[in-house]
Amino acid sequence: MLDKTKVKLGIAPIAWTNDDLPELGSENTFEQCVSEMALAGFTGSEVGNKYPRDTKVLKKALKLRGIHIASAWFSSFLTTKPFEETKTAFIKHRDFLHAMGAKVIVVAEQGHSVQGMMDVAVFDGKPTFTEQEWTDLATGLENLGRLAAEKDMKIVYHHHMGTGVQTTAEIDKLMAMTDEKLVYLLFDTGHLVFSGENPEQILQKYVKRIKHVHLKDIRSAVLAKVKREKLSFLQAVKLGAFTVPGDGMIDYEPLFKILNDNYYEGWFVVEAEQDPAKANPLEYALKARQYIREKTGL
Repeated sequence: MLDKTKVKLGIAPIAWTNDDLPELGSENTFEQCVSEMALAGFTGSEVGNKYPRDTKVLKKALKLRGIHIASAWFSSFLTTKPFEETKTAFIKHRDFLHAMGAKVIVVAEQGHSVQGMMDVAVFDGKPTFTEQEWTDLATGLENLGRLAAEKDMKIVYHHHMGTGVQTTAEIDKLMAMTDEKLVYLLFDTGHLVFSGENPEQILQKYVKRIKHVHLKDIRSAVLAKVKREKLSFLQAVKLGAFTVPGDGMIDYEPLFKILNDNYYEGWFVVEAEQDPAKANPLEYALKARQYIREKTGL
């Protein structure tokens, strides 16, 4: 059983309102989203596109519901744009999260990414970086790590479908090229299984470097259709490729055991982007909360 004093449980707003597909959940308000998070028994959230950016307003709304900000996504363009452009945006993002009390910053490289392209096959269209781009990425991430450390924060790199860091080999390369005290790893169960990787092996290898966890499950039938019909990442989301832990194909018990055995400390964030019209966010949040309670004691 995981330690309740060390592991905190959050959920991402993307189940209520989708940042990449704004039409999914456009009817759901910020207030409904965070109220239902609390109602389902979660104490943390990442930041969605409907969240107020005025920290006083956001803090008040979250405090009423007992919700804390765990982190928020940051898109870097270290492989395709001058570092200064990413740096300027990152500092603004860092300072917002620091003001909200977050300790980690989720970073994903979006140079050449196809994750937001509706008509590009997520597997066939996946980018690969040149050696120079790998160097630019590694150097840039270390610099972002130093900027985070100025506020006693850490960056956690998000391997992601449709990007240049998706596979086991790519994760290995990034980890090998970066300082373990500057660049940490976000462990996302859904993206690893979607890509065809072995999450247990990756977790065993990098558990000491993992400072943030996304719990996302996969519907195997939808994944098979995505591969068969060469669909895009966004098409996969619309079809329901993702769901909450315990509702898909992933066996979480060995993953929870590894995290427990290695004294993981930080957030577990349920992240399952679905169409709210098909998968009621509160219903699925409750389902996830019950599953995690049963399997971890949290």
